[in-house]
Amino acid sequence: FFINPETFVPEKQIDVRLNNQPVYQLNELEFIEGEVWANVWMSQQIVRIDPDNGQVTGIIDLTGLADQTQTGGRDAVLNGIAWNEEPRQLIVTGKLWAHLFEIELVPR
Repeated sequence: FFINPETFVPEKQIDVRLNNQPVYQLNELEFIEGEVWANVWMSQQIVRIDPDNGQVTGIIDLTGLADQTQTGGRDAVLNGIAWNEEPRQLIVTGKLWAHLFEIELVPR
């Protein structure tokens, strides 16, 4: 859902899809340079979403990141995304994680 920030009235809704399959359990959404980014709950992935049509335009795989911090149990999964526009900095963390991570995205 896209909510008007002044009135809190929903303005539109999109279905998120990857290869024509729905993507569920989106969590912690962030609007970054014209795209919606969201982590997929209980996974190590962040999806990049076209806000006009709901298509996933990219996947950021953060497998192994949790191994670089102390976590607080089996529910300690990726679930925090923050974007600092200046200096174009992506910060991620997880539920019950001891650290925040600044991420540099490198295309494959």
